[in-house]
Amino acid sequence: MQYTLKKSLGQHFLTNENICKQIVTALQANPFTNLVEVGPGAGALTKYLLPLENIHFKAIELDDEKVVYLHKTYPAIAGKIINADFLNISAPFEGHFTVVGNFPYNISSQILFKILDWKDQVPVVIGMFQKEVAMRVAAKEGSKVYGIISILIQAFYEVEYLFDVPPESFNPPPKVMSGVIRLTRKQTSFPVKSQKEFILLVKMAFNQRRKMLRNAVKGLFTAEVLQDPFFNQRAEQISIEKFAALTFKMNTGVKVDRNTDDLNLAD
Repeated sequence: MQYTLKKSLGQHFLTNENICKQIVTALQANPFTNLVEVGPGAGALTKYLLPLENIHFKAIELDDEKVVYLHKTYPAIAGKIINADFLNISAPFEGHFTVVGNFPYNISSQILFKILDWKDQVPVVIGMFQKEVAMRVAAKEGSKVYGIISILIQAFYEVEYLFDVPPESFNPPPKVMSGVIRLTRKQTSFPVKSQKEFILLVKMAFNQRRKMLRNAVKGLFTAEVLQDPFFNQRAEQISIEKFAALTFKMNTGVKVDRNTDDLNLAD
């Protein structure tokens, strides 16, 4: 059975068997019993995941045609596919589950923020991203690519950049290099005044990342607090721990009931 590639879904199917095996090897470095694959597509990675022993497996696939293809090509997947948009589903398992996938590049950042909603259930994520996005997620303070997504993911997960994946590993080949990263849930997180205030502070700081922090976030602090020389820095110089600590100095009168769902969190 043949299938069609759909640009609208950001489909670049992995065809390099060695890369598939590397991902599975990285996956097995941490024990798990429940596994979710996001966007199995034509099943290049799925065929290595289905035989894993003593594992409860589910694959989330939006494309109806690929669901039919997977059922016909890999009979063992029967009863294990959720034909839905990953961004709109409820947690696929009640307990802990690991997430793996060659994530569609057009929604890869949104996938990470969806996983953040489930952070108490998801101890490990191994995902393929456009390299630029993977580097941004893994970036530390002081880096030019350190930004909102770096901080909000690393506030809860340790991030390791595992390896590059060249364009010729896919059909069709993307125009960019790809990269695989591993997220491992931190045992403890930095205390914050509230998660909404933390997100709002980080968002505002990086919305004007070339300005001194004092000018970028002046609406969130009293004039007295803003006199501190700490605010002479730019956002990219400030660690996650310091952003978290800063939330406790935010003006108690600031409104944080705004919807953070529409923020450009992938800065």
